[in-house]
Amino acid sequence: MTALLTVVLLLILLLVMMNLWTRRLTKEGLKTVPQLGKIITVSGGSIHFVERGDPNNQTIVMIHGLSGQLQHFTYALVDELSNDFHVLAVDRPGCGYSTRDDPRLASLPQQGRMIQEFLQSQNIENAVLVGHSLGGAVSLSMALEFPQATKALALLSPFTHEMPDTPPVFKPLEIRTAWLRNLIGHTFAVPLARKAAPFVLNDVFAPEPAPTDFLDRAGGALGLRPSAFITASQDVVGAESSIGLLSQRYADLTVAGGVLFGAEDPVLSAHVHGAPMTAFGLNYQEMDRRGHMILITAPKECAGFIRSVAEAASK
Repeated sequence: MTALLTVVLLLILLLVMMNLWTRRLTKEGLKTVPQLGKIITVSGGSIHFVERGDPNNQTIVMIHGLSGQLQHFTYALVDELSNDFHVLAVDRPGCGYSTRDDPRLASLPQQGRMIQEFLQSQNIENAVLVGHSLGGAVSLSMALEFPQATKALALLSPFTHEMPDTPPVFKPLEIRTAWLRNLIGHTFAVPLARKAAPFVLNDVFAPEPAPTDFLDRAGGALGLRPSAFITASQDVVGAESSIGLLSQRYADLTVAGGVLFGAEDPVLSAHVHGAPMTAFGLNYQEMDRRGHMILITAPKECAGFIRSVAEAASK
């Protein structure tokens, strides 16, 4: 009994120490990446967004991917487009400085509904949706649910179809038990993520090099928070549970647009998630020797692609 008690006390001590370490890293992350924009309350949470450009121009709404935040777009792509477009970059519900009140809101339709409610609050109509990775799936959901409010889709390396398994780089997020997810998020997840960050970034950006300023300029430090881990884990489970039903509806897609992929994307296969979307009215393009994070590694090319989608939709 004494030995068992000792083990329990040591485990509790370890958890306390990891929690304290997590709190310190969280404070550092918030200091490194402060809130950039405004926050609007919607049903089920709030949406943090950055707005650039003339509101009289065509509106482009940018929706980031898994474990991301709007800084993935403000890194370079917003500046590439804001002279000619009205650009809104949003933190998906629960990500960055946005919030969501319930894990069930991680489903693709619910995330799309919350973002659309935000757009309605800002009197935004006929937006061109730019969705990267998981944000591509959210954009597709919005186009299906709110076709009259969506002018076009410009999807960058989008998640579009069911997968036999979670990509290896995101496999640690596949936690389906809420209490375990919360426990790990408030103890081990953040310190381990800080240590593993260089290796994870190499995997996500391959075959291209990860930028050295990703943690600050691209907002990566915001991922070093319990809420970021918990939200990302919920996103994995929510996306898995809803992508099948969403993909079955692509035949009903009435919104035009296109898909741009890096040919060597190590996270999502261009042949699985990109090329098949031509059957549903979307144009498809690939870039040689590019990976998953093209919005950061190839902003000029992505901006050109988005411009072409927006211009085609205006004809």
